[in-house]
Amino acid sequence: MASCRHGETLPLRQVEIAGGFWRDKTELIRREVIPYQWRAINDRVEGAEPSWCMRNFRIAGRILRGETERAVKPENEFRPLPADPGRPEATFYGFAFQDSDLFKWLEAAAYSLTQYPDPELERLADGAVDLICAAQREDGYLDTYFTIRDPEGVFTDLRDRHELYCFGHLTEAAVAYWQATGKDRLLNAARRYAGYIAGRIGPGPGQLHGYPGHEIAEMALARLYEATGERAWLELAKFFIDERGRRPYYYDREHPEGAGDPAAERYQYQQAHRPVREQDEAVGHAVRAMYLYSGMADVARLTEDEGLFEACRRLWSDVTGRKMYITGGVGGTVHGEAFSHAYDLPADTAYAETCAAVGLVFWARRMLQYRPDSRYADVMERALYNGVLSGMALDGKSFFYTNPLECVPEDCRRDQRKAHIRLVRQKWFGCACCPPNLARLIGSVGQYAFTRAGDRLYLHLLMDAAVTVDGVRVEVSCGMPWDGAGTIRIRGLERGRRLELALRLPEWTDHFSVDGGTYQDMEDWIARGRAAEEGYLLLELEADRDVPFAFSMPVRFLRANRRVREAAGQLAVARGPIVYCLEEADNGPELHLLRLDPTGPTETERAEICGERIVAVTTAGVREADEPEGALYARHRPEEPTPVRLRWIPYYTWANRGENEMRVWCRSL
Repeated sequence: MASCRHGETLPLRQVEIAGGFWRDKTELIRREVIPYQWRAINDRVEGAEPSWCMRNFRIAGRILRGETERAVKPENEFRPLPADPGRPEATFYGFAFQDSDLFKWLEAAAYSLTQYPDPELERLADGAVDLICAAQREDGYLDTYFTIRDPEGVFTDLRDRHELYCFGHLTEAAVAYWQATGKDRLLNAARRYAGYIAGRIGPGPGQLHGYPGHEIAEMALARLYEATGERAWLELAKFFIDERGRRPYYYDREHPEGAGDPAAERYQYQQAHRPVREQDEAVGHAVRAMYLYSGMADVARLTEDEGLFEACRRLWSDVTGRKMYITGGVGGTVHGEAFSHAYDLPADTAYAETCAAVGLVFWARRMLQYRPDSRYADVMERALYNGVLSGMALDGKSFFYTNPLECVPEDCRRDQRKAHIRLVRQKWFGCACCPPNLARLIGSVGQYAFTRAGDRLYLHLLMDAAVTVDGVRVEVSCGMPWDGAGTIRIRGLERGRRLELALRLPEWTDHFSVDGGTYQDMEDWIARGRAAEEGYLLLELEADRDVPFAFSMPVRFLRANRRVREAAGQLAVARGPIVYCLEEADNGPELHLLRLDPTGPTETERAEICGERIVAVTTAGVREADEPEGALYARHRPEEPTPVRLRWIPYYTWANRGENEMRVWCRSL
C-alpha cells in the first residue's frame, strides 16, 4: 500500500457486502426502493404526491430542441406551482430544486449497479442520462427550472433558487455512474456545467463573487476533482468556502430590500453570517450545514488546510456535544428546519430531518478521512442505525421527512405546533429530498466501513463485508448490530509484507476480547503492551490468519446532559449501536404513565417486526394509574403504581404497525 497522510475511502466495487444486516438493506434498496422511487419520480404511485421531476426534464429538452415554447413567465416569489390542467403543457411544476430528485435516484442506481449488475436497471438509468443530457444547453448550463420558467434569471438568486444545489447532486450522480459503468456521458455533462459555473462565478473581474445558498456543490466539486484530477474543480470548491460569509454580504447585492443593518450578522440560515473559519456554532438550516461542513472537511484534506479542519472540529464539537439527539438526528426546530440553541432538544416537536442525519454521516466519514478518531465513527454509526434508517419503512415504500422522539397521535392531529410530525411514513413528498438521499447512502454503505492510510486499514463500522487491498483480502463476519462478536480473516498476505489493522473500539461496549485476549477497556489494552491510536485497536499482521473479536453488548440506560430540560428525570435504552423506543403496540396507550426501573431485571429476545429480524429488550417498570375526568388539579397523595414489563423495540422500526404512540425517553423510578 502506498503511504499517504490522510485516509482514503476504498472504491465501492472493492467492498463486498457479504451478508447480514447491511446485505439485507442494500438488497432492499435494489429490489424495492429503487424501482419504487423510479415510479414516484415518474408520477406512477397511486395516492402519492406528484413529483413532476421527469416531466420537467422532458419539457426542458423539448424547449431546447425548439419543439415547444415556454408558457409561463417567471413569478416574483419562490414557490412551487400547483398542478393545473388549464395551464399550458410547457409549464414548470414543483419546487425549483425538483431536478435533484432524479440525480439522487440515479446516484442510488449507480451504487446498486456497482454491487449488483442489473441490465434492466442500467437500461433505465441510461435513459435517465439521455433525458438529463437533452436538457443541457449548448453552453453547459443545466437546470430545468430556469430553462422552462426563467432563462434570464440564471445565477441572479444564488441564495434561494438552488441552481448550485442541483448542480451538486448532478455531479455526485455523474461521478457515481461513471465509476459504476465506465460510461462518461453524464460525467462530461457535469464537467461542462462546472466549466460554465467557473466562468460565471469566481474571484476574477466581471465574475459573480457568490456562493451556494443551499450547500452541496462544495463536496461535489471535491469529488469531481478526485475523479478527474482537474484542479479547477477543487479551486472552485475552495472559492465557495473562502468567499462564504465575507463582508459586504453577497446576498445583500441580490436582495437589497432585506439588507438591514450593515453591521449586524445575518444569513445564519445559510451559514453565511461570517467566514467559515470563524464559525464555532452550528446555526441555521441543518441539512445545509451538514453539507457545508462535509465540503469544508473535503477541501481541508485536499489542500492540507489545518485551519479549515480546525473549524470543522469546533463545529463538530458543537453539533455532537450540544445539539444532537440521542438517535443521531440533528435540527431541533421546525422553524427553518434548523438548529435550535444549545441543549434545546425537544422530543415531541423534533424536526430531525432524515436528510440531516444522512448529512451527518457524510460529514463523519470526511472527518475520519482527515484524521481518524473513533469519536467520529461512533457518531456515524449512531446516526446510520437510528436517525437515517428511521426515515424509511421496513418495506422500503414509505418515508419520514421528520423523525420525532415522541409521538401521541391525537396531539399530532390537533396541535399546530406538531403539524410537521407524521404518524406514519408517507408514500412520497412534494419536496422529496429525503427518500432518494436515504437510498443513495444505504446503497453506498460499504464506503463508510473502511478507510486506508498507507499500510493501515481502518475498520470503522463492523459489518459482514470483504475488501481486497493490494492483493490482500480482508473478510469481516459478525452479527452486527445485534451481536458484537465475529472474525476478521486475512488472506493473501505474502511473506515479508505487513498489514496494520485499526479496529474501532465502540463506545457502547464495556469489555471486549480481541485476538485471544480479554480486556476491560482501552487503558487495559494499552497497559498490556498493545498499540492504540485515537480509539482504535492496532493489530500488526505479517501472515494470513484469523482474528476473533467479541465486543460486549450490554443493555444501557442513558440519560441526557442535565441542561437538556426536555429529558430531565428520564432515561433512554440502548444496546450496541441501536437506540430503542417504547411503542403503544407493545405497551398499551398512555406511554407517559410508564416509569422505567433501571435496577430491575433486563432481558433480550430475538423477535420480528413486519418481517424484520430484531433484538427486543424488556425491562422492569411500573404504570401509574390513569385518571377519569374530574378535578384538573388535586392534592398529591402517595399511590402504588402497578409493576409492568416494558418492551422496547429499535427506534428505526417504529410506526411500521400503524398509528400508535411512541417515545424514546421514559421517566425513571
